[in-house]
Amino acid sequence: MIADLPRSGVIRDGVHFFPIRIYYEDTDAAGLIYYANHLKYAERARTELLRVAGFEQERLRQETGLVFVVRHCAADYRAAARLDEDLVVETRVTGVGAATLDLAQEIRRGDIVVVALDFRIACLGRSGRPQRLPPALRAALDKFTAARVPLRDHGSNSSGVTSQHAR
Repeated sequence: MIADLPRSGVIRDGVHFFPIRIYYEDTDAAGLIYYANHLKYAERARTELLRVAGFEQERLRQETGLVFVVRHCAADYRAAARLDEDLVVETRVTGVGAATLDLAQEIRRGDIVVVALDFRIACLGRSGRPQRLPPALRAALDKFTAARVPLRDHGSNSSGVTSQHAR
């Protein structure tokens, strides 16, 4: 599947698929992906999801002053990945609030989930305070939530950002 993915990834059935290759710089002394690099891959995938949806973050910042920050992150490391492996980051929008996005991301090697991640992303204005998502961005993201294709192997081990924040 990774061979047919463009550099910015692709959206299929409401899911964004983003390709990653593991380089020497990504690994630790044991030759495995250093755990923090999974967060970098997830960030790149979120950035490219927005780009593919028609919203470049820097242009959005320049034109509106809006930026996105991680408010919550939970990671479930399930399998190792090694040098030269091809991985895919699958991103699903699981919720859209007034000024937040909930996302479920999995970094996969084929059918194997390497890490499952849940994020709550907050939208901030120039003042650094929460600001509502622009209507056009909200409409684009609502298309993702309408698809609601469940993660294949997210299971009960996930942190469930959406349910945690609903309490």
